[in-house]
Amino acid sequence: MKLRAGRAVWVGLLLCAVGAAVTLWSVELRAGENRDADTAAIRGVLNAQVEAWNRGDVDAFLDGYWRSPDVTFSGTSGVTRGWDGVLARYKKNYADRAAMGKLDFSGLEIRFLGPDAALVLGKWHLARDKGDIGGVFSLVWQRFPEGWKIVHDHTSQKP
Repeated sequence: MKLRAGRAVWVGLLLCAVGAAVTLWSVELRAGENRDADTAAIRGVLNAQVEAWNRGDVDAFLDGYWRSPDVTFSGTSGVTRGWDGVLARYKKNYADRAAMGKLDFSGLEIRFLGPDAALVLGKWHLARDKGDIGGVFSLVWQRFPEGWKIVHDHTSQKP
């Protein structure tokens, strides 16, 4: 009788483990189902940013950012907090079309951190008459009802 009860416990534990594995697997599949659509949506925002920048429209460029006092930008001058602060930073550093130049993103890598979060790594380059500049960035994205938005931007300039 003890042997039979022991087997029942082991079979029960095995069934629980298999059930948990199947549940985790199905959750992982559900989380990955819309990754192509999410990737396209994020790339669409980035493409719209490049187009806005190259038109000289900093305000439209910032449409890709979460319009919140909690959005952050980290760079060589420190951390800027809030959408208004990030906008002011961009307008100060890129006051005119000559300073803005022509923007290009490359080497984009998109990693999903969950169903509503992503990390995007890439390179940026500005072609300008007064000299090209560029560097790397990491963007933390979050999905909101209105779509994917940048919630944190860390951009570094390469010397």
